Amino acid sequence: MNYDLIVIGSGPGGYVTAIRASQLGMKTAIIERESLGGICLNWGCIPTKALLKSAQVFEYLKHASDYGINVKDASADFDAVVKRSRDVANGMSNGIQFLMKKNKIDVIKGTATVAPGKQVVVIDEAGKSTTYTAGKGVIIATGARSRELPNLPQDGTKIIGYRQAMTLAKQPKKLVVVGSGAIGVEFAYFYNAMGTEVTIVEYMPNIVPVEDEEVSKQLEKSFKKSGIKIMTEASVEGVDTKGKGCVVTVKTAKGEEKIECDVVLSAVGIQANIEGLGLEDVGIIQDKGKIPVNEFYQTNIPGYYAIGDLVPGPALAHVASAEGIICVEQLAGHHPEPLDYGNIPGCTYCSPEVASVGMTEKAAKAAGREIKIGKFPFSASGKASAAGAKDGFVKLIFDAKYGELLGAHMIGANVTEMIAEIVAVRKLETTGMDLIKTVHPHPTMSEAIMEAAAAAYGEVIHLFFEVY
Repeated sequence: MNYDLIVIGSGPGGYVTAIRASQLGMKTAIIERESLGGICLNWGCIPTKALLKSAQVFEYLKHASDYGINVKDASADFDAVVKRSRDVANGMSNGIQFLMKKNKIDVIKGTATVAPGKQVVVIDEAGKSTTYTAGKGVIIATGARSRELPNLPQDGTKIIGYRQAMTLAKQPKKLVVVGSGAIGVEFAYFYNAMGTEVTIVEYMPNIVPVEDEEVSKQLEKSFKKSGIKIMTEASVEGVDTKGKGCVVTVKTAKGEEKIECDVVLSAVGIQANIEGLGLEDVGIIQDKGKIPVNEFYQTNIPGYYAIGDLVPGPALAHVASAEGIICVEQLAGHHPEPLDYGNIPGCTYCSPEVASVGMTEKAAKAAGREIKIGKFPFSASGKASAAGAKDGFVKLIFDAKYGELLGAHMIGANVTEMIAEIVAVRKLETTGMDLIKTVHPHPTMSEAIMEAAAAAYGEVIHLFFEVY
């Protein structure tokens, strides 16, 4: 059967790409071997947020007396929490099915491999093979999976990845999380809030190592306050799973330490799903586990494109969606702007939340930029005080000469909802002074952005004390 466009994979890269292609008049098919919506919707972004919300509600109940509310004997039903998360994911997956029908996109179930001549071979569940042809091109959007370390092989029960972490049959009493990126700290927060004893092991000097160092230190402080044990500059040398639980050997500067736990969560990153796609048969180049592409996501072979976690750059759902839209708009003869990878926001949904975009302070200094820094703590925010969420701050980094906003780093309640303002501000090349003069509503958490900008220029109003 012939199509204009065939998309392999239905995650946030694939399904968004297919919808935009259909909007642009292309006859489009999407191929999926498992569940519509991919990992993000079924096993990542969405169901984890449902888990985190349950943890947050439980924390509210435990601290209800702080708000003048008396709640007796609050307890968490782990199975019910997991079920709610799965129900949310299933509901969203059904929503994607509706979007496919609405946009007249053919959904083909099966495992796909690419073939020469802009062809895709699909083997369905019954083992039947069908070949499809794409007139304009084939877009590969097969995403990624949990990366496995040689000394941390996942068995799905005692040493697990993020997928198993969402559906454990029994809540562990003790959990070791290896890696402190977004996945690691989100699960660490969830399980700790539910009552599990959690230890984080991180190889780098700071947790959430891609973030600004001040943010990392604040998150570490907040996590330690909530009872999470944190080991930085530490590496897992091995895990003994022979007994009832696990014994984790951790190497630190002080020597080796053994930690007993029920389950080990390996959260050391992801690995692109590029195996078994037939790339070699077509001649598509691979490099360091990724597929190199040009600014419009064409591989080295015309007619074949790749987006999302398969290509170099941040492995984020919103990046995959943006890449797919740019790719099909270019295919349709439009003239889209290439994606500005320097203005991609990153969000981590633990408590307190973390959100950032642009340069860290360290990166700005390393680039030789003369900078102005403004910080505003949520402890000085009326809305944060009223909400009982005073941990954290907003930190803005400006170019001292031109007023360009080089980067923004936030930690606190709901900051993941605030970061988009900064992305828009940077896109529009707004200066620090423009930001100061942008009237923000009161009382809100977002006022902290305006106040942080004012702090950078010595005009801050509501700062009760110096922030260092």
